[in-house]
Amino acid sequence: MKSKGKGGWFATVLFAVVSVFYVAPLFIVLINSFKKKAFINLEPFNLPSEKTLTGLENYVTAIEKYDFLKSVLWTVVMTVGSVVVILICTSMFAWFITRVKGRATSFLYLLCVFSMVVPFQMVMFTLSLVTDRLRLGTPWGLIIIYLGFGAGLAVFMFCGFVKSIPIEIEEAAMIDGCSPLRTFFSVVLPIMKPTYISVGILETMWIWNDFLLPYLTLDLNKFSTIPITIQRMQGSYGRVDMGAIMASLVMAIIPIVVFYLSCQKHIIKGVAAGAVKG
Repeated sequence: MKSKGKGGWFATVLFAVVSVFYVAPLFIVLINSFKKKAFINLEPFNLPSEKTLTGLENYVTAIEKYDFLKSVLWTVVMTVGSVVVILICTSMFAWFITRVKGRATSFLYLLCVFSMVVPFQMVMFTLSLVTDRLRLGTPWGLIIIYLGFGAGLAVFMFCGFVKSIPIEIEEAAMIDGCSPLRTFFSVVLPIMKPTYISVGILETMWIWNDFLLPYLTLDLNKFSTIPITIQRMQGSYGRVDMGAIMASLVMAIIPIVVFYLSCQKHIIKGVAAGAVKG
């Protein structure tokens, strides 16, 4: 018992130290967002003082000069729209290929799994060309692209969960007169709630922070996401508005951190549920 107690204390101290290293960069960004630009590079690890403090000036600059709120709006639209489309389409697809067993559905499942291991660099130039020709360089077109890139993980997790659902429940619903669509939305979808939440969290964190896909596909003269706006704060000839960048990073981090902390308990539950095989 004593050895277990010592091991527990050691693990607690170890993970506490590790957590400090993870939180430290966020804290450094936060304190520098309230400093004058000249002191961010000179004293990056010092707390703001009367000499270095600039108040909310960096936040005002990010919002007014770089139109940060507009990029937040487009990021929210693309994130919410993409996650909703991914959840609905991939869950229905996973239910279909799990229940309708055959060579075709097995092949489709393997394609989804294979898409997770294909490096993005292999398709980025072709993707840019296809997007331009199909005129998908808008937030609505990007939602379709996110569906394609996010389907692999979502289908994999949903398929694992559907296998754990007793098929007798669906058969009983169909005997009572439910159509396949009604069976899915009235019976299967509520049961899949843990995996819905888990997949939704993972996809939201990916899309919210994604830089490369919007940069390659969007018409940047009309639309901009948070990562793209932050990148634009690095001007030509090495000029970087560090104050506005730090303030923008804080405003970009807070919503996703709050979202993650409020939903984190569902991640392990959803992954564990998706790992069960019937």
